[in-house]
Amino acid sequence: QVQLVESGGGLVQPGGSLRLSCVASGSFFRIYTMGWYRQAPGKQRALVASITSGGSANHYADSVKGRFTISRDNTKNTVYLQMNDLKLEDTAVYYCNTDGSLLAWGQGTQVTVSS
Repeated sequence: QVQLVESGGGLVQPGGSLRLSCVASGSFFRIYTMGWYRQAPGKQRALVASITSGGSANHYADSVKGRFTISRDNTKNTVYLQMNDLKLEDTAVYYCNTDGSLLAWGQGTQVTVSS
């Protein structure tokens, strides 16, 4: 069974940075567009960034554009999310999945931005 394991979250002050990682089991990883999603309390889960299978094209939600960077290492079955200039509204549980969320969700990693 394919598993997604997210890590790297934590508590950070506004303006701070975090780097999230998601390791995927299975050989499927390198053929899929992968995405980072987030779910804030009381809100639906939403896609914030995605990256094509070869890493040549990225997409970002307007709310994170210019602050977040998605990348991947297909040799390690890992996708990353570098988050800079974090804002209070970035507080959420962050998840990775394929584009279209084809896989079972992992446990996510909590990001809390607070002063």
